[in-house]
Amino acid sequence: MNAAFPNAWQRFRRNRAAMISAAVLLVMFAGCLLTLGWSVSGMRLQHLDQARQAPSLTYPLGTDEVGRGLLWRTLYGGTLSLTLGLLAAAVAVVIGTAYGAFAGYVGGRCDEIMMRFVDVLYALPYMLLVMLFTVSIGAWLQKWDLVGTEWARFIVLILAIGGVSWLTMARVIRGQVLSLREQPFMEAARALGIPLRRILPRHLLPNLVGPIIVFGTLTVPQAILQESFLSFLGVGVQPPQATWGSLAADGVRLLNPVRFDWWLLVFPCGTLSITLLSLNFIGDGLRDAFDVRGRK
Repeated sequence: MNAAFPNAWQRFRRNRAAMISAAVLLVMFAGCLLTLGWSVSGMRLQHLDQARQAPSLTYPLGTDEVGRGLLWRTLYGGTLSLTLGLLAAAVAVVIGTAYGAFAGYVGGRCDEIMMRFVDVLYALPYMLLVMLFTVSIGAWLQKWDLVGTEWARFIVLILAIGGVSWLTMARVIRGQVLSLREQPFMEAARALGIPLRRILPRHLLPNLVGPIIVFGTLTVPQAILQESFLSFLGVGVQPPQATWGSLAADGVRLLNPVRFDWWLLVFPCGTLSITLLSLNFIGDGLRDAFDVRGRK
């Protein structure tokens, strides 16, 4: 494994599309994060006499329906969208890795029961699961007043999207563990009487890093897209918070035959599309880099 990572990095560097996408994503994330203080303060400034103003030198991306600069709202929305995608992917990776590794290593009837449960969840409508999760956990957080109402919805979205997106990860990790547990080093570990709590983190997990990294990278754009869809339906974050999905939903809501405020739709959707495209290129590059059998 020690030699695999430098080789994978060399193969990843030769993928021009993945490297360009990584640079674009780094610049975008750094821009959103470093300007967070200004974007938060800029979102609070409302100039009702300049509402829905086209892009200009004063407002490079124009203003929304209440006069707030769209540049600041897009930067702030990018911070929340990227943070939500990363955290939701982390939740999915942790749950899927633990579940799939345990099922694959134990095997037998326990493995069958655990994977039939995954099949049942797969058969249920994805958006229904997310909405039910959002409603139930959100009500619990608001009941106990653990966080503010604004952040409760954001936390619930992370848990809901991550708590439903781990199913594919569990299947992938289970398949890898089923193959690894028959290897000689695993047979030697079992012959020495090493307990399961030490075998999983010290012997199996290092050999699963490649699939975990690839799946986690591909889960981030899925989580961002799912949040955008939920925000478009009105189930996502609520004002005054904003994500790229909620900004796009606001732009669609203001579309009418009389007046077309194109900037309210183009800029949030444009940044969202560039980010999703970059993440997918990075995921494809990582998959090719770690797939030693598939490369020439």
